[in-house]
Amino acid sequence: MPDTVIKVEQLSKVYRLGTIGTGSFKQDLQRWWNTAFLKKEDPFFQLQPGNTAAGNKDFFLALHDVSFEVNQGEAIGIIGRNGSGKSTLLKIISRIVRPTQGRVLGKGKVSSLLEVGTGFNLELTGRENIYISGYILGMSKAEVRSKFDEIVAFSGVEKFIDTPVKRYSSGMYVRLAFAVAAHLEPDILIVDEVLAVGDADFQKKCLGKMREVSQASGRTILFVSHNMQAIKNLCDKALWLNQGKMQVFGGVSEVVNKYLSSTQQSKFKQQWEVPEEAPGNDKIRVKSIELIPQLENPEAALDIRTPLQVKFQFWNLQDDVLISASILLFNLGGECIFDLPSPATRGQKGLLEGECTIPGNFLNDGAYYISLHFLKDTSVPLFDFEECLTFELEDYRGDIQWYGKWWGAVRPKFPFQLKQTNTCLQDQLQVDLI
Repeated sequence: MPDTVIKVEQLSKVYRLGTIGTGSFKQDLQRWWNTAFLKKEDPFFQLQPGNTAAGNKDFFLALHDVSFEVNQGEAIGIIGRNGSGKSTLLKIISRIVRPTQGRVLGKGKVSSLLEVGTGFNLELTGRENIYISGYILGMSKAEVRSKFDEIVAFSGVEKFIDTPVKRYSSGMYVRLAFAVAAHLEPDILIVDEVLAVGDADFQKKCLGKMREVSQASGRTILFVSHNMQAIKNLCDKALWLNQGKMQVFGGVSEVVNKYLSSTQQSKFKQQWEVPEEAPGNDKIRVKSIELIPQLENPEAALDIRTPLQVKFQFWNLQDDVLISASILLFNLGGECIFDLPSPATRGQKGLLEGECTIPGNFLNDGAYYISLHFLKDTSVPLFDFEECLTFELEDYRGDIQWYGKWWGAVRPKFPFQLKQTNTCLQDQLQVDLI
């Protein structure tokens, strides 16, 4: 049976807006006595139905009734929008903040990396800051000394280790700070948004080190990030928080897909029943336009692998006209990715329809919108239906261990082969010398 190292039971946290503590010294003293010595529940921030803390605008409910368990060696990703309670949860588990209700039971040594650079003094050198930060994070002087060379090599700032960190670039500062924290040996490592800073090489090192800590050393990791691909590659399970409440806790792919599906602000379909109400003019009226993702699992999020079918219908209000339609795809910045015209068709008055499929493994991740343009005789504009569909594509890397932004507007998966042609490099060099 798996060994449970963290058990969170009905955890809630209430903050009083604009006030430190309860608002008076007498009440603060009473609260401290009741909670610290008498071990009673907080008398000023109760969450029973009808209580002021639950409904009063002067109170903010950062966490509400969160419960879950973490087993030894598991890596748990914590996801959600900004302000959903992720950092509050980590601070409570780290014993930086006390919960209003509920409790956290833990087993083993906990180290928290909630802010990169904790304990750094800008006037001191990198060498001195390694020792000071190491002490603050729980390492002994002997431990820091034994791992000093490893930390410096990991950070990549060997040339500047005896330079005051105030002269470091922001990237060098972050590298050194994370290098110290990465070489701790806790039973539970808590990491909050360290991948929001640093370059791609730094991100790759961070993830590689955390994967090594989790998989090779059997340590437990709680990892907060907005990088869903990093969450999927590092974590076994995920916890989705929304406005302080736990939405889903389970397998990482299932939870991430549900979260992404809920956050994608997309317009997949528009439809009108009669021409008089439809967008258009006296020549064209659009009846419907729809984006149909080709997904095996309807609950899965759209990512760069997803084929997208575009279908539309329109009323042609002219007799005997050579008509064509163009699908234009734009990114969120307004840059046109492609302009795809249909073959010109001789049309009579009535309903016409068009259809095409944007293949998977073609577009890069990001937000897009589609416009529909109609032409007569392949040159005369009839009607432009701007921004009629919008959608977002999430990233997918598979086994690629690099998490920086992928370059380019498109990301095609063309046939590409790399093979060994000669294994005898030394023999070839000798031949060239002769």
